[in-house]
Amino acid sequence: MTGGLRRFLKATVGAVALTATLGHAHGQVEFKLGSDDEWMTPATADPGSAQSQLRQAQLALVHGEAQRAFNLASGWLDRFPADPLRAHALLLKGDALLAQGEEYKALYEYEDLARKYPGSDTFVTALQREYSIAVAYTNGLRRKFFGTFRWLNAEDDAQELLIRIQERLPGSELAEQAGMTLADYYFRQRDLQLAAEAYDLFVKNYPRSRQVEKAKLRLIYALFASYKGPLYDARGLFEASSHLKTLVATDPVTAQRVGADALLVRIYESEASKLLSEASWYASIDDPISAEVFIRRLVKTYPKSIATLIALRDIPALMAKLPATMESLRADYDTMRREMLGLAWDGAPAPVAAPKVPTP
Repeated sequence: MTGGLRRFLKATVGAVALTATLGHAHGQVEFKLGSDDEWMTPATADPGSAQSQLRQAQLALVHGEAQRAFNLASGWLDRFPADPLRAHALLLKGDALLAQGEEYKALYEYEDLARKYPGSDTFVTALQREYSIAVAYTNGLRRKFFGTFRWLNAEDDAQELLIRIQERLPGSELAEQAGMTLADYYFRQRDLQLAAEAYDLFVKNYPRSRQVEKAKLRLIYALFASYKGPLYDARGLFEASSHLKTLVATDPVTAQRVGADALLVRIYESEASKLLSEASWYASIDDPISAEVFIRRLVKTYPKSIATLIALRDIPALMAKLPATMESLRADYDTMRREMLGLAWDGAPAPVAAPKVPTP
């Protein structure tokens, strides 16, 4: 048994036993006055009652007898198909399976409870169990193969569970935890598009969460990292830039702490490189007119970028291929070459104008 599996089972079995003990101590035990004026539980008064028999299954689980608890809960469900405590029995059966390391089988019981008894006081507890199992699966716990070795990847099951929890308990603390766990899982797996969507949804659904700052930053990182280079779609860059500028405006302290200015410079240069790449592609297929359109957009939108300097350095060769009717554009490019590169149109250093001597 791996260390991670051992910790998971230890934590979940402890939670199961604690829940069963608390259920025994808080509100689920009714008392009646016996003939000897002594208070007694229904288990004492009527050992054959549904509540008494379910109590025996609970006690078996508390005492570490998981298999016996499972058998008792299964038999109880068969004997009392319409009893009001049926949701409790399903939870107990799932807990008994969980205590035996059969977490995947336990999910069937928790799901049955969640679908059929959403108004039960055990509904949230069942979803908490599912959340614990989903977390273990996202952390690498594998499902058993025909009840033997843990070989089967369960990450898809974990994703489905985390999504269901958010749908079933919208706005709750558990749903918030599930949303962040899912987004972090995508981020760790480098599925940056899904990570960005999950963090963006978290920010919208939980704007007052203590983790909303983390979600905003991870959203920006995921969008920026999703950009694969000048030859690919740059939508992630534009979205990252927009979110980062919003962060600078709304939370300048956080923005400064994470180096927003440096990130904005990187995004600025990446966006400019994208335009230069598109211009180069059109030039490579002998379409100088389209190439010049992208160059013009580049130097206008990103005048301080390295890509603009490269474009201005190579613009004379491109202009030589343009129709004579577009010769008028040369004046603008010539001026920019002189101001930004210090070069004349032919590549020679631009002449330095002599200082004007004031007349006496």
